[in-house]
Formats: sequence, C-alpha cells, structure tokens
Amino acid sequence: MTHTIDYCLPDGMSAETFLAEYWQKKPLLIKQGLPALAGMFEPEDVLGLALEDGVSARLISQDDTNPDQWSLKQSPLSEQDIDQAPTLWTILVQNLEQWSPELGEMWSHFDFIPKWQQDDIMVSVAPQGGSVGAHYDEYDVFLAQGFGERRWLLGKMCDANTPFVPDQPIRLLDDMGEIIFDEVLEAGDVLYVPPGLSHHGIAQNDCLTFSFGFRRPNLVQIIDEVADVATNHSELFRVLTLPQAKQDDAFELSRDSITAMKQTLVDFINSPLGDEVVRDAIAELVSKRQYELLAFEDELSPTELKSRLSDGECLALNPACRFVHVANQWYINGECVCLSDSETKLLATMVAGDALSIDDIKTDNLATLAQWLNDNWLILL
Repeated sequence: MTHTIDYCLPDGMSAETFLAEYWQKKPLLIKQGLPALAGMFEPEDVLGLALEDGVSARLISQDDTNPDQWSLKQSPLSEQDIDQAPTLWTILVQNLEQWSPELGEMWSHFDFIPKWQQDDIMVSVAPQGGSVGAHYDEYDVFLAQGFGERRWLLGKMCDANTPFVPDQPIRLLDDMGEIIFDEVLEAGDVLYVPPGLSHHGIAQNDCLTFSFGFRRPNLVQIIDEVADVATNHSELFRVLTLPQAKQDDAFELSRDSITAMKQTLVDFINSPLGDEVVRDAIAELVSKRQYELLAFEDELSPTELKSRLSDGECLALNPACRFVHVANQWYINGECVCLSDSETKLLATMVAGDALSIDDIKTDNLATLAQWLNDNWLILL
C-alpha cells in the first residue's frame, strides 16, 4: 500500500525552487506546512515523556529575579524539577521519532532532502514567555508548531567567530543584528532556518515546537570513520616505501617526506580500494543513530508474526532506524548489511511503500520479516 506525500513547502513552490533559492541560504515561512501535526500532542504528553527513563531531555530556565541568568538541567528530570522551575522555562526532548512512530512518519514530508541528512526530531515545550534565548545552529532546521503559538525573530548570519554571552550554561547571542523576520507561528505552521542564521523563539502561550533537523558529517568524523573502515583491509598496514634524500639534520622530518606521505594518501583515496573504503566509511557514518534504538516489541517467531498480521496489523519501517543505500548495498544503523537478492528486493519494497498487510506478504518472506522486526528495523502498526 502506497500513498503520495505532500512536501512541506508553500503552495506552488517546487522542491527544485526551494533547494536552489532557500536551502542553506535564507529562511522560509511555510504556512500550514504540516497541518497534521497540529494537536497531535499536548504539552502534558511531552512533560510526561521527559520524565521517562532513557529519554534525552534538558530543562532550560531563566532566573526569576535576574532573567539574564540562565540555568540548565540535563536528564534524568523529575517532577520536582518541573514543579520548582522558575516562571520562564523550556524543556527540550530529543529523538521524538523513537517514542512516536506516528510523528516519525512526518519525515516523509521532507523527502525532497535525502534521508541520510536527517538528524532527529526534537520538541520544545514551554509556558508563555518560555524560550532558549537567541542562538544559532550549525545545521538546517524546520521549526514546526504543533500546539499553541510561538513568536520567532530572525536576525544576522553567524559563524565560528560570533561571540556568545559569557558565563552562561548554554550558547546565547548578545546581538542578533538587524531583525529580518518577526512573526507568530500557529499550530501547523513551519519555519525553515538555514545553518548559522540567528533566531529566537518565545512562547506566546503553552506551546510545543517540533524541530526537524538536517545535518551533514564534518571532516573530522569522516576521517575518523575512514580510519576505522581501513582497519578491515590488511594491505593498508604495510609500511610505506618512500624516497629518501640525504639530510644535513638527522632529527628533521622534512617537508619532502611529509609531501611524499601525503601524496601516497591522496593516491590511495583516488584508487579503487580508496573509493570502496571512503564509500563504506561515509555510508556507515551517515546511517549511524545518535541514540540507542528502542525495542517496541518482544521477539516474535514467524508464526506469531503471521498471527498478528492476520489479526489486521501491518508492518512498516521503523522511522527511528536509519536506512541508507549506495546502489544495491544497504547500510542500516551504522552497519553494512549483507542481503540476498530476494531480501534486497523486499527491503526496497518496504522503503517504497507505506506498510505491508498480510495480503502483501509471501509466506517465504515471513522468517525474514520476523528477523527484521526483532532487529527493530520494522514496527507493527
């Protein structure tokens, strides 16, 4: 069963226009970009989740007598933390798709951006006046209002040299520059903010804001992953053979020696084996999860799975998992996965589809699907 997903873009705007004119360049207000998000959750839902074991949450607040002084409390949070919080507070909960597959399905509205760039869905819950201050992010984010209203101010572009307010537990800007955007978002509205753009959101009433974040790896992460993958290739442990000229200073590591080793590294990167190592490293890196994967079900046998499906349940991809492929090679949750031709076709069917009912599944596939379910790649709906 498949269905068409509406992109989270303004009416009449194509994905090509957004990517060419806005992506990583300038902000965009998308009125009612995610109407299905409106009312999906209430503040009490998020507050309850923030207290659960294993949830990554933060309580950020401003001192009642000195609002310029901020405090930060990391999870685990308690009811007492919330009850005794100052008047102006915000609770942030990461990785919401892990706890709500229904919310995780919202990622599909952003499929004009490759899924390997998806980070996580974070939610911010706050009472009137609550905020996390003026700041900027180093990644792309779609700020989606799910409950209540939040006023957003956008200002200047920032970089690594932009100063922060000193002696605060969170990164706060003391100057947003000229304000280029000042509007209140209602439930269902979405605001795209590119990396580096200063922004400040203030709750106008009890509200929930969902952040759909997109990011790419940095060079240090790529280099580290390449080194890790390279250890699987014994031929790369051979000591280098390098030309050696006579040196007057025996203690010197010469520029020529460094240049020769650098060239050997460049030659390796550009070789067929280098292509393989870099491909595997990047694919494994971008398919890694930041958070431990939550198991939704006890392990099921193929027979038990068939029974559940016969009772009307369906199988779908777990939106908290990360699926990446290069050609027909799949990488799932940071691992290169070896699949047979039939398994590759089955996974491709699930990636392209909405959900599988008992009528869509061949008996021969039940064992594979049960294993994938037990590995938490799939969920039952």
